[in-house]
Amino acid sequence: MGQVLYRKYRPQNFEEIVGQKGVVDVLKRSIEIDRISHAYLFSGPAGTGKTTLARIFARAVNCLSKSDFDKPCNKCEHCLEFLSQKTLDLVEIDAASSRGIDEIRSLREGIRALPFKAKYKVYIIDEVHMLTKEAFNALLKTLEEPPAHVIFILATTEIDKVLETIISRTQHFEFRKISEEDIQKALLIIAKKEKSKVDPEVINIISVLAEGSLRDAESMLDQALSAASQEISTDDIRKLFGVPTRTLLQDMTRALITGDSKTALKIIHESTGEGIDHKAFFKLLIRDFRFLLYLNIDQDFEKELSKFLPKTELDSLVKFAKECNIKKIEYILNVLNNNYQLLKLAYLPQLPLELAVLKITTKTV
Repeated sequence: MGQVLYRKYRPQNFEEIVGQKGVVDVLKRSIEIDRISHAYLFSGPAGTGKTTLARIFARAVNCLSKSDFDKPCNKCEHCLEFLSQKTLDLVEIDAASSRGIDEIRSLREGIRALPFKAKYKVYIIDEVHMLTKEAFNALLKTLEEPPAHVIFILATTEIDKVLETIISRTQHFEFRKISEEDIQKALLIIAKKEKSKVDPEVINIISVLAEGSLRDAESMLDQALSAASQEISTDDIRKLFGVPTRTLLQDMTRALITGDSKTALKIIHESTGEGIDHKAFFKLLIRDFRFLLYLNIDQDFEKELSKFLPKTELDSLVKFAKECNIKKIEYILNVLNNNYQLLKLAYLPQLPLELAVLKITTKTV
């Protein structure tokens, strides 16, 4: 059985981390000047590289390479042991499943022991916000007086659930959603390594659906590669994930701009019958109107979009941008975005989009 893509192509050094240059630069510099903190906190959306970077950093601080610029070398004894997870000096805890006081007490006892081989004993606690209140308090005491040979790296997707006292005792790094352009570049590299022919529009669609998560994008590409044969076409990806066609999106965009509620509702009705995923429909509509906003404000933005949008798609957006004003685009974006939030609560999956259409097409802006 082959490895899933996000594991097979998991970054192994700082340079391979996608979309988090600011965080990477600071961590690399801290190693070069030997200013290592006792505790770090990585927060941000899922699939943006928090745990991956934590593992790279754990190897880098313990790497036996004599030079600063190539750490982790992934070749020395310590790096290889950390990579294979055959070391006692790297402890990973999933707080989603090990969230109680007993686990943290065990951790507190373990940190008293010196590292088995490495310079630092590194504890990575994933989804740290899942810890119980008692476990948080126990962890806080540990962070207040940590041994010099221990480094904590806490990771969370919900920073608002982490105690302020915990945050104040760590170096906090915020991970950002990865841009569509960066996701596309990463997927193209993977497709090339997998020796698979992938339609550029397929990469474009996946980068939108992933919502800034490279891991999700890699999983979708993996699914597409498994479902398709030699070449992944746009039709393959649309059927697989229920994505509306470009023509359908253009017709809906035109209907919203011109206030044609009859056509817009007909499109939704027909797309529902064809198995279109309304979440994907929402995402692509919101993205297109966001691009229209930028194009309306700054014509030079067309050059930015040309870097990752197919020409036919870009040409239609440029045309639409000339047909509507900023206020109208802003109003449409607000309604679409607000109704997108209702998808989880909707009685029918198409209802939030239908309500958005009616609100947009029956108001004069």
